[in-house]
Amino acid sequence: MTDHGFPDEQRQGLYRAIHERRDVRSQFLPDPIAPEILARLLHAAHHAPSVGFMQPWDFVIVDSIEMKRAVKALYDQANTEAASHYTDERAALYRRLKLEGIVDSPINVCITCDRQRGGPHVLGRNTMLDTDLFSTCLAVQNLWLAARAEGIGVGWVSIVDPTQLARTLGLPEHVYPVAYLCLGHVSEFLPRPELEIAGWRSRLPLEQLLHGNQWQGHVDDAALIAAIHEISSGETKA
Repeated sequence: MTDHGFPDEQRQGLYRAIHERRDVRSQFLPDPIAPEILARLLHAAHHAPSVGFMQPWDFVIVDSIEMKRAVKALYDQANTEAASHYTDERAALYRRLKLEGIVDSPINVCITCDRQRGGPHVLGRNTMLDTDLFSTCLAVQNLWLAARAEGIGVGWVSIVDPTQLARTLGLPEHVYPVAYLCLGHVSEFLPRPELEIAGWRSRLPLEQLLHGNQWQGHVDDAALIAAIHEISSGETKA
């Protein structure tokens, strides 16, 4: 069997980036991101896989304080509306959460999806029309993992109306804002996701999310289940 895997150190680095990636909101530092680092992050995003090699993404780099404040105003409006969905202790906890770092971070990047990229008939997209959006999300993940390896924090601001955001950024009608990201150096990367630390939600056990062949089927591979338990135990101890 030919081994195309990475050397152990490189493989461990990849898994470390995956497990230590965090959605950063309150740890941003004002230090600028070096242009060569930002360039590497954008290159990583641009090398994401995409259905039909359509590459539907564009990157809007936001470093104007006026533009940041305009987006922050959109967030404030949407956040007030979102808070109304919770009551009692849940509402109090929601109000305590810091859910964005728009002005705090030195650079914001909006990763968009051009829904006309590749023309009307993109290879592989005839039956799943949202694969352009899925492909753009892979670009987001690429940037996020590369950022963690570079020591750069990333926060995804999802509490914002996409239509208003598109208008604020001057996007064409066929371009959809998939992810508005805050990027910057950070004071720390938290040991666990911030929402988990705050008690909002906990990570679901992987074993509860496995299905064999069909939704109601069980995974009978004992070796696989044992390996999952071993890895999960190691994460818990860490």
